[in-house]
Amino acid sequence: MIKQKEHFHGSDLEKIEKLYGIRREDITSFSANVNPLGISPKLRETLSAHVDAITTYPDREYSSLRSCIGGYVGADMKNILVGNGSTELISLIIQIEHPKKAMIVGPTYSEYEREVKLGGGTTIYYPLRETDGFQMRTEDFIRKLNESIDMLVICNPNNPTSTCITNRQMRHILDACKEHGIFVMVDETYVEFSSDIEKVTAVPLTKYYDNLIILRGTSKFFAAPGLRLGYAITGNRDLLKQLVTRQNPWSISSLAAIAGEIMFTDQDYIEQTRTLICAERTRIYDMLHAHPDYKVYEPSANFLLVKLMREDQTSEALFDKAIRRRMMIRDCSTFPFLDDRYIRFCIMSPEMNDRLMACILE
Repeated sequence: MIKQKEHFHGSDLEKIEKLYGIRREDITSFSANVNPLGISPKLRETLSAHVDAITTYPDREYSSLRSCIGGYVGADMKNILVGNGSTELISLIIQIEHPKKAMIVGPTYSEYEREVKLGGGTTIYYPLRETDGFQMRTEDFIRKLNESIDMLVICNPNNPTSTCITNRQMRHILDACKEHGIFVMVDETYVEFSSDIEKVTAVPLTKYYDNLIILRGTSKFFAAPGLRLGYAITGNRDLLKQLVTRQNPWSISSLAAIAGEIMFTDQDYIEQTRTLICAERTRIYDMLHAHPDYKVYEPSANFLLVKLMREDQTSEALFDKAIRRRMMIRDCSTFPFLDDRYIRFCIMSPEMNDRLMACILE
């Protein structure tokens, strides 16, 4: 297991408050990767009208919510499982599949490796190379697959690189995994921020591959991490039955179920989010791309990975500089295959983005 050093997660504002003496309310978090628009206006306006729902148990099948999600992602509701955030579902899937050896495409989110290890399995990494702009080299990757691997984990778009694998590439990967008996878990937490979702999402492939499951959530795109609502999509009905059997009943609350139904139908909010993120992502990318002190990688999610090119700059020093100005970025030295030359920050409002760029580029 790759050793992780201490770092500040996007939600660790309490730690920052203690260490720097800055009130958490005064900090703009560019580290949490959460939609800067906040929660859906439709949700804010209507959820209070449903508060009496907490006096009853939610529908054990979550039929209405699953139907709503199915309409949102373009999948049969029978192929959808909801859970207490995507973290619960990651844990459940790994418990059911119980991989002895899992391959993870990295650098990426550490929770995948942690869950595999808790289940007694081992992990190996396929490193995305900086020389390739952290883009997947599909043919090279496929040559690394073999019968000793029983599970593959891919975050797409990937955190922290913000690069993506197209569903055309994913089809080739799934074909190879099918040949070797490898089950594939794809985390699409950030796919809704992509400028061309249809080109990236693997949801349509669940109709053709029974060795595939896709995870999504509401924490990032819908700015609702406290809601703890995630969902999985798979065409493998046998796997779904096993997941339902293992999952605790009523894993999400009545209010979370209702909130999900409201959010997934707020089309104005969805379009406003995509318009804002796409415009600001392009603007900030172009700004950094033109600067000799920084190397930025082509982003597909709502955040950018940046390499510091000056010898006298480090990710820790830039983190410190930004936090003293009440802005929190991510020091990426804790991710596998990255070092103290990399930072990550998410797209916020134009005004906030300008403040951060002034701090970084001055």
